[in-house]
Amino acid sequence: MSSKVGFIYSQAYEEYSFGPEHPFNSRRLVVTLDLLRRSGILQKEDLFEPRAVGRRDLLSAHSSSYIDTVQRLSAAGSEPDLEHGLGSEDTPVFQHMHEASALVVGGSVLAAKLVMEGRLEHALNMGGGLHHAMRDKASGFCIYNDAVVAISFLKQHYKARVAYIDIDAHHGDGVQAAFYCDPNVLTISVHETGRYLFPGTGFEEERGIGEGYGYSANLPLDAFTEDDSWIKSFGAVVPALVESFRPDIIITQNGCDGHILDPLTHLCCTTRSYDAAFRLLHKLAHRLCNGKLVALGGGGYDWYRVVPRVWAMLWSELSGRDLPEELPPDWLTDWGQEARVKLPEQFLDNPYMFDAVPRRAEIEDKNERTVQRLLSGAVYQLNKFV
Repeated sequence: MSSKVGFIYSQAYEEYSFGPEHPFNSRRLVVTLDLLRRSGILQKEDLFEPRAVGRRDLLSAHSSSYIDTVQRLSAAGSEPDLEHGLGSEDTPVFQHMHEASALVVGGSVLAAKLVMEGRLEHALNMGGGLHHAMRDKASGFCIYNDAVVAISFLKQHYKARVAYIDIDAHHGDGVQAAFYCDPNVLTISVHETGRYLFPGTGFEEERGIGEGYGYSANLPLDAFTEDDSWIKSFGAVVPALVESFRPDIIITQNGCDGHILDPLTHLCCTTRSYDAAFRLLHKLAHRLCNGKLVALGGGGYDWYRVVPRVWAMLWSELSGRDLPEELPPDWLTDWGQEARVKLPEQFLDNPYMFDAVPRRAEIEDKNERTVQRLLSGAVYQLNKFV
């Protein structure tokens, strides 16, 4: 399926950097962009240059005092403010972090604007998806919450009903918190259970409050979940909720840190899970909201073996341009030298290259019970949306 698509990117995205030793490294964007180009699926006319948002837009997601703090520390480039989550091991202070973060937010707002106005059907802001930032605090590598600002922009300017679907291995807590009492935003997060992983939230009992009760949904999957269980669980929950909600536009957060090679999580998915999710979400957008789909990046900490392949598959799905079965040999040669690990030669993982998880049956049963609890609690939600 060929669509009118836009790729939101600026070379200045590389300035969102916590240092070369930090797991959240903007180098992954450079590596991915190069793979898209060498694979022949990204054209010059696809590119849209973002601009940083101003204070007014940021205030839709963050307090004035927090923005002041980010700007102050951005100029200093070193002084910590742990009360606001800045200067921690997870989210260190770096010079010009306000400008770099506001530019990422600007990319997500631009993507939302272009799609909602019909200039594009789909848009991808690979640098976005900073879903942990809270109103008054940086968290989990995230300074400003671009998804919250983009959703707020859509609500304010277009009165849009927005479905936000987050497949990062970490719970999308910042976005959920921002719209926890809002009946015009449906947030769905599919992630590794918070019993073992940051931020320790995202359980199925978290459903919203007040008028927003029923508009937050969480699918916490057991550690070491593999493809079959992940795909089955995702397919059982996401379409039912989104179809009942009937959004005007869908925003997806496409963190790929649930891959078995990712160093920060315990999920055991391969590229097959992401391929299935991208296809399903793309179809939902066309079926429910005339194709209006904004895709954001997110987590992903194996910069060479996982992130480039998964996000290339995402762009391939959105653009309708087929990827070759194998990665370009020159890309493998050039980046393999920097990666210092053997890079996969195909986009789809061979499932037999990974060891089987010993507790597979137990994990699958636990996930099925989680899905049933979520869907049982969602009966109220499904009836309410109609």
